[in-house]
Amino acid sequence: MSGFAATFRLEIAQALRARWFWAYAAVFFALVGLLLVFGLTESRVLGFTGLSRTLVAYIQLAMAILPIFVLVTTVRSLAGDREAGVYEYVLGLPVGLGAWYAGRFFARYVLAAAPVVGALASALAYGAVRAVAIPWAELGFDIGILLAMILAFVGLGFFIASVARSVDLAQTAAFLLWLVLILGLDLVLLGVLIRDRMPVEGVVAIALLNPLQVFRIGSMILFDPQLVLLGSTAYAVFDVFGRAGFLIWSLAYPLALGAGSAYAGFRAFRRGDLL
Repeated sequence: MSGFAATFRLEIAQALRARWFWAYAAVFFALVGLLLVFGLTESRVLGFTGLSRTLVAYIQLAMAILPIFVLVTTVRSLAGDREAGVYEYVLGLPVGLGAWYAGRFFARYVLAAAPVVGALASALAYGAVRAVAIPWAELGFDIGILLAMILAFVGLGFFIASVARSVDLAQTAAFLLWLVLILGLDLVLLGVLIRDRMPVEGVVAIALLNPLQVFRIGSMILFDPQLVLLGSTAYAVFDVFGRAGFLIWSLAYPLALGAGSAYAGFRAFRRGDLL
């Protein structure tokens, strides 16, 4: 535990001295500020009012920004240290590989999650001052799926960084992964599978292996219980999962994906050539 704690503190301290973290935090606080400044808390759009509208817009913007930012900054962490020769120094310290890897992983997770949740907290403070209605249930669930999605992409980033042999290769793989997930985000893009006479339930099941798709529908289902925005595809989603089942899936799947990817990355990291 001492090795884990020391690695965790060192990773946090290094990030706080780096420009990327403050730029990352500024993006999310600026998003919330812009949403509040433009009066979304006082408007009614498609039935959403108060902070509900701000929350919906913030969640959708976070879905576009978080994955690529988390992936790129995370893969640079391990792959960059390998190229810089940091591992030669680390291996000489009385810190186990497991404690060192876990310390860096959880530190990166905290660094990725803190600005996202902090920006939402500032919106809550604004809403409290303006006496705006706060959707507590929706807010709590959306924070949960945000944290789950962050864990998924931090885990995927550590897996990529553990198997890639250079920073360039790791960043390219991270970008390609993000591109594939974005291209598979809309269920309409899976129409080719339906055209090949695959059952709709099978198409939906494949689509919902995409953590971004899971996050998108999970954030939507609280404010749109019938998933009207998905059209007829919503029936297949409800047939496969049901509403309560999908809410559980939208939390459990990203958490399992992130933890599993991080563990697979650690096994590859431990068995590979660290130097």
